[in-house]
Amino acid sequence: MGNNSSAQSFKIPAGEGPHTVGCTDLMTEHTIHGSFLRLYYPCQEDTCDEGPAWIPRREYHWGLADNLKMNRTVVDTFFSYYYGSVKCPAKWNASFKSGETYPLIIFSHGLGAFRTLYSAICIELASQGFVVAAVEHRDESASATYYLQDTAVSNAEKQTSGLQQDVWIYYRNLKPGEEEFPLRSKQVHQRAEECIKALNLMLDINDGKKVTNVLSLPFDWSMLKDSIDINQMCMVGHSFGGATAIQSLSKDARFRCGIALDAWMFPLKDEIFSSVHQPLLFINSETFQSVDSILKIKKLDSKVMERKMITIKATEKF
Repeated sequence: MGNNSSAQSFKIPAGEGPHTVGCTDLMTEHTIHGSFLRLYYPCQEDTCDEGPAWIPRREYHWGLADNLKMNRTVVDTFFSYYYGSVKCPAKWNASFKSGETYPLIIFSHGLGAFRTLYSAICIELASQGFVVAAVEHRDESASATYYLQDTAVSNAEKQTSGLQQDVWIYYRNLKPGEEEFPLRSKQVHQRAEECIKALNLMLDINDGKKVTNVLSLPFDWSMLKDSIDINQMCMVGHSFGGATAIQSLSKDARFRCGIALDAWMFPLKDEIFSSVHQPLLFINSETFQSVDSILKIKKLDSKVMERKMITIKATEKF
């Protein structure tokens, strides 16, 4: 999917914290209702596994093309050439560094993104001693995602992969004349439920319950038993993921705080704001937020809980 020279101008920075970072994927169930996430975590230093590809499969290129309303072949050729050799500076399926407890972050991606796109942020957090579960949403807001279904059921969307079949779900653009708010409101609710499901999954793992990963990767999930600090669980998201973070906080008090990176406030109904009782930090770029969006953010002001909003000068939304 590319060559080494084409990737030299773009590299994902390694984490600057004291921990070596590992990563793996976890997919549960053989239906659309399971969880799918990329886990970033402190790993054992003597592990020498190579980092995975930043964009894991060609189908994500196709989804990005759909999002951009461009030709799939053109976009695939571009991304394969320029980014096909880019690796994540995290050790693939490395052994988890047990013996400590770590704060947990559930991370929600933005519109048209997917679970690995924010690897730089997630790797940095893991290097600082966080366990980060980056959810890949299945509400048709990701550029692409998939689940594995038993081969007994056939469908034109599927592609055979061993004894299982990949069912791909691509980004859904608005239909001509379609109002945006009903779609985005429905999606943000589903996204929040997917984040809560990921939280439940990580807590089950923390309790030592057996997890079946349908991806069959060589990672020992039992090493995570008693590794999560259940008093320090945070919800983080970018853009649509920022809205998802706020929606998740309103639904589940187990999230002790939230961070919204350039939150896209449009999908949120004002009535949920009174249900958000946790501390919340907004980090905005200078050019993205409109006056209406800032006014909506200010509706989350609280005299009881700490709420902060900062804007970084000379920055743009990505």
